[in-house]
Amino acid sequence: MGPSDTELVARVLASDDRRAFAELVRRHQSAVRGLLRRLCGGDGALADDLAQETFLKAYRSLKTWRGGGRLSTWLYRIAWNGWASQARRLPTPELPVPVPARDLADAAIDRHDLERAMGGLREDERAALALAYGQDVSHEEAAAILQCPVGTLKTNILRGKEKLRRLLVPQGAGGTP
Repeated sequence: MGPSDTELVARVLASDDRRAFAELVRRHQSAVRGLLRRLCGGDGALADDLAQETFLKAYRSLKTWRGGGRLSTWLYRIAWNGWASQARRLPTPELPVPVPARDLADAAIDRHDLERAMGGLREDERAALALAYGQDVSHEEAAAILQCPVGTLKTNILRGKEKLRRLLVPQGAGGTP
């Protein structure tokens, strides 16, 4: 097992160790990109651009990481801020794109359908679901990342799940997500 995230951060701060920072990127880039892909509703190019911006911002402000929590939580917060800033500049879709009808008892929802359906959620619902189910963070960590009370996070998760049910399973179709 290699050095901890805290040790790698210390090396970057002490001597601008680029290899140590590259190791931090290697460890966390998949999770950050995964979160951003969910937030971006499957727009992989935008998610990749935002992930790159996330790590550039993290490098520039690494000295502000307090080290008390997980580095991944701090990185998710930077990613969320970047995505939220980008989302404010984009037009809001008029209506979510309907997902093809299918019986969930017979076929699993594929990732593409889920990402399209996630695009139909409000930003706070999408972020709450992406963090709670797509990343390894507790409700408390997700609430800290999104800077909202835990109760609000849980409400956004419940509302988001209900909307996904409606988007993914047409009324009257069999199965339960």
